[in-house]
Amino acid sequence: MHNALCINKVKVRLFVSLIAVLSATASCNQVDDDRIPSLPVYINLSGAGMWNSYGVSGVGISRDFINWQGVLSPAGFPFTANTYVGFGGVLLIGGIDPFTSETNVPLAYDLACPVECSQTVRVVIDQDNLEAVCPVCGSHYNVLTAGGAPVAGPALTAKYKYGLRRYVCDPVQDGGYIIHN
Repeated sequence: MHNALCINKVKVRLFVSLIAVLSATASCNQVDDDRIPSLPVYINLSGAGMWNSYGVSGVGISRDFINWQGVLSPAGFPFTANTYVGFGGVLLIGGIDPFTSETNVPLAYDLACPVECSQTVRVVIDQDNLEAVCPVCGSHYNVLTAGGAPVAGPALTAKYKYGLRRYVCDPVQDGGYIIHN
């Protein structure tokens, strides 16, 4: 009976060790996309006219929405009291749905680099490789197919990989989309 009890203790220890190793391995691959403050996002691009004027029309085509300390972008966009653009602004880009491979799916992210965590340090689209890049820390993010996950730089090598905060693009029945969190 003593041998059976010792064998069960060994099995329990091995099981606990295995769980600890698996947990540590899984946490290394997680992406933290909640690093920047969560502020309201609401951009109404409903209707074909609004979408055609301010939306995105193809894979890799992007537009920034910024309304911060006198910076209004895009030019001419009718910002209202009900328009909110998150922490650093909103990046809207035509992407590819990784599950269906459907192209020109609108995707939205906060423009603030999660490594720098500043409203004024915003990622920009590198037109050569269609990644979002932080001009300060040099981190690269996959905004076309991987939900803003880091692919290079400090955002990838941090203890918890820092990804861009994602927002929802809901289609509207009369055409266009509403972007929100």
